[in-house]
Amino acid sequence: MIKVLFNDSCPICSREINHYKKLKPKNIHWLDINDLDVSQKLSGKTHKELLRRLHVIHNNRVYSGVKAFIIMWRELPRYRIISKIVALPIIYHISVLIYEVIALGLFIKNYDQLNEKK
Repeated sequence: MIKVLFNDSCPICSREINHYKKLKPKNIHWLDINDLDVSQKLSGKTHKELLRRLHVIHNNRVYSGVKAFIIMWRELPRYRIISKIVALPIIYHISVLIYEVIALGLFIKNYDQLNEKK
């Protein structure tokens, strides 16, 4: 069982996660990072860190960013092949660069959530 920590208050993030949920994976538990009591306790991350990237907890380890997506995709029908492709060295490094740009944009867009949770 893996736990996916995502920002359900972000329309883009929740739309993507809702797409994955519709695939009905058996081994994924979805957690909103805005439930701070749960998300921070499970991950050991601050709300700011959780807001910055997607996180996955697998085998008691916390993964973020592209590594988190690869782990999540392995559990999703139709996405297993994508997880293998993105894990290839050259593609992985390019994916990290692209992801960081997109994730930074979403972080800036959702930054106000940090003030709401104080």
